[in-house]
Amino acid sequence: MDRIDRQSEFSGVREVPDALRIDEARLARWLEAHVEGFAGPVTVEQFKGGQSNPTYRVTAASGRYVLRRKPPGTLLPSAHAVDREYRVISALHGTGFPVAKPHALCEDEGVIGTAFYVMDHVDGRVIWEPHMPASDPGERAAVYDRLNETIARLHTIDYEAVGLSDFGKPGGYVARQIRRWSQQYSASATEDVAEMDRLMAWLPGACPEDTGAAIVHGDFRLDNVILHESEPRVLAVLDWELATLGDPLADFTYHLMQWRMPPSETGAGVGSLVGHDLAALGIPDLDSYTARYCERTGRRRLEGFDFYFAYNFFRMAAIFQGIVARARAGNAANPKAEAMASQVRPMAETAWHYARRAGAS
Repeated sequence: MDRIDRQSEFSGVREVPDALRIDEARLARWLEAHVEGFAGPVTVEQFKGGQSNPTYRVTAASGRYVLRRKPPGTLLPSAHAVDREYRVISALHGTGFPVAKPHALCEDEGVIGTAFYVMDHVDGRVIWEPHMPASDPGERAAVYDRLNETIARLHTIDYEAVGLSDFGKPGGYVARQIRRWSQQYSASATEDVAEMDRLMAWLPGACPEDTGAAIVHGDFRLDNVILHESEPRVLAVLDWELATLGDPLADFTYHLMQWRMPPSETGAGVGSLVGHDLAALGIPDLDSYTARYCERTGRRRLEGFDFYFAYNFFRMAAIFQGIVARARAGNAANPKAEAMASQVRPMAETAWHYARRAGAS
């Protein structure tokens, strides 16, 4: 199991490093002009967790806010689109779906150096270990049921009715994702990983037909939600950077990866349920969890898991590689980003394992 305490490592805030520092006076002036009821001055701190878009806690006389920005420096094409994040949470907030209330988007890079948006600060818990070590079986069971309900609800929202009909192309999602992450990986690779080459050759031809179209989050897991302090209730879903329109099965099987995630010896990467006694913990097994999702979304069953796990572990390897590249370029959001280098190969090896189960040779 992980050798570090992920909860203490990733929770809370820290002083903003020089490379990601914000001019607080300039930010306060912009917020006073664009956020209703805002009153400065401000103090800005950076949240410890997260690996992509730097996220800050902004404390002001009028209360607390959260700011998400595009990282400075050279970035991979189409990555870190904070304007898309802002658009999707704005649409979902109007439906009552659990997201933080959005306040304003700034695309003027002259304010803090890159585009950013501001939303409410939501008080609650972020749990970084999927086995929830500080909880009891009853709470774990209830929290996982709420996670299941939340992703099922997302996948059944009428995206046209909430104004997101042009938020992405509904068809061909997985094929586009394979192309995108192949390009991103090739642009950021720092070592040869044979399994990634094999996957990039095999995945396009093995891609199944879409199972439907929905709003997909792209990174839905326990540590990307804020839970109520004392109740098993989801208050806000975070980190919408990868959201688009696409195949809900691809999104749901990404969420299922924690049941199959190779445990990290260093604590890098994401948490894993592998090796834990799920029944004793009160956490549903993968089959039971999937059956509940099917009930909530009106599906009879889900098929093709081996392909989707191959695709999603490949995608994760490419995402980790992009984080490593940003760390080496000096513009990573997290000071631990370089440690992700140790996780690229295990993700690729796991992806290839499932690819072979799906028929790759």
